[in-house]
Amino acid sequence: MTSFASTFVLVIHTLIAIALCGVILLQRSEGGGLGIGGGNAGGLMTARGAADLLTRSTTILAGLFILTSITLAVLAASSNRSRPIDTSLATTSPITAPAKPVTAPAAPAAPAPAPTDSVPLAR
Repeated sequence: MTSFASTFVLVIHTLIAIALCGVILLQRSEGGGLGIGGGNAGGLMTARGAADLLTRSTTILAGLFILTSITLAVLAASSNRSRPIDTSLATTSPITAPAKPVTAPAAPAAPAPAPTDSVPLAR
């Protein structure tokens, strides 16, 4: 059940994070940015109304983001309780090392190549 709850909260947390990024990018910065508040005074919403809506939306989404973060931390802490060690795969006989280590035959060393003086060095 904890796995379903943490997955559900994680999906909601991700959606809130995406919405929060979008709302922040829509706000008018001092340089103009991607803001929606300028220009048409006869539109559905005035510049002041758009700024108030975006500010309020940012505040609500930030609060929800913090709430889901705390919820995820609590769910992760509760699922990390100590569990008993599974001994079903334990062997009954110990593993023994071979009596004599196996070694590969040594490869003969290759002779060094003879120096060639036929190519002059550039200065």
